[in-house]
Amino acid sequence: MDSKGMGIKMWNEMRIRNQFQLKIKITVFLLGSFIPTLLRADAASRLLMTPGFNVSIYASDLGNSRGMALSPDGVLYVCQMGEGRVTALLDPGNTGLSTQTKIVIEGLHHPHSLAFYQDSLYVGETDRVSRFTLGDGRLTREDGQTVVVLPGGGNHSTRTILFGPDNKLYISIGSTCNACEEMDERRATICRCNPDGTQFEVFAKGLRNAVGITFRPGTLDLWASCNGRDLIGDDLPPECFYRVEQGKHYGWPYSYTLKGKIVPDPDLGGKGIRQTGLPVIEYQAHCAPLGITFYTGTAFPKKYKDGLFVCFHGSWNRNIPVGYKVVFFPFGKNRKKVGPGQDFLGFRLENGEQVGRPVDVLTGTHGELFVSDDNGGRIFKVVYAGKK
Repeated sequence: MDSKGMGIKMWNEMRIRNQFQLKIKITVFLLGSFIPTLLRADAASRLLMTPGFNVSIYASDLGNSRGMALSPDGVLYVCQMGEGRVTALLDPGNTGLSTQTKIVIEGLHHPHSLAFYQDSLYVGETDRVSRFTLGDGRLTREDGQTVVVLPGGGNHSTRTILFGPDNKLYISIGSTCNACEEMDERRATICRCNPDGTQFEVFAKGLRNAVGITFRPGTLDLWASCNGRDLIGDDLPPECFYRVEQGKHYGWPYSYTLKGKIVPDPDLGGKGIRQTGLPVIEYQAHCAPLGITFYTGTAFPKKYKDGLFVCFHGSWNRNIPVGYKVVFFPFGKNRKKVGPGQDFLGFRLENGEQVGRPVDVLTGTHGELFVSDDNGGRIFKVVYAGKK
């Protein structure tokens, strides 16, 4: 073969090799885009979803994802409690799924909850409520202003914060123990203060671990989910939901409620009953209710309007596990009487396999429902796909 023929052969071989390498790059790129989508779809498809609704994974790889909040411009933020972070979940291409995450604050002490108020982001850390002014850069704990110093740690170390229609900051502070008399009067309470931390007061007592707090839309009614004590049986005491009133005591640690009646606690009931408030809802013991929200969107069927969604994190010490689901509680025609709970989204399969633990729930800007899962480090998105 002459030099010209040799040159043509080498050029053809190089062209074929380059085409092959290009095909490989394209394949890798497509798989890199497609496989995460497949994995997201597969993980979501395993959940037990109410017919007529679709569930997808809005964001993943979030570690210990807990409380969520929507910014004034509609961006979803989430606390990564174990990682000490607050992260923004961005969807720059308007795909309906978060394709980009941005850590906005790091170095926090077990952040569990978020609340936007005016131009600031408030964070419920275990030992304080902090306030941040967000910008383009990443912030640290030291960049935040301490609004209120709180008792940190204990068996129930999460702090849930919420701004009410009265422009007051509400703070849920859990107990240090399963059943004991607390030395700090702020423990096992919901407290209230001004946005700058002044005029701090105990709003209601006897709430062992009221992780979920929210106001019913259009009212001044504060609702709370509360985790009952352990170690007195698989079915005692029931988990309770309260319409919390200022100055009332809801029992713990001296009593609990069963079928509407006050029952003395077997360990501390002999020291006297303080309970003055009763629950609106009693539910299966040890389901561990956490985040709650009233549905404020219009994308779901009418029966869901203003109804209550609850995340049951799931039991840890019951012989037969319970919880691991999101439950919906409808209200009657007069919007006053609460109906029986209806399983809405299940994270425990029929074979007993646990595929997640829901923590928080909120209504999105388009009427979708977001649910955080601290077991899988994911945020799920629920939309209605049926006929109204």
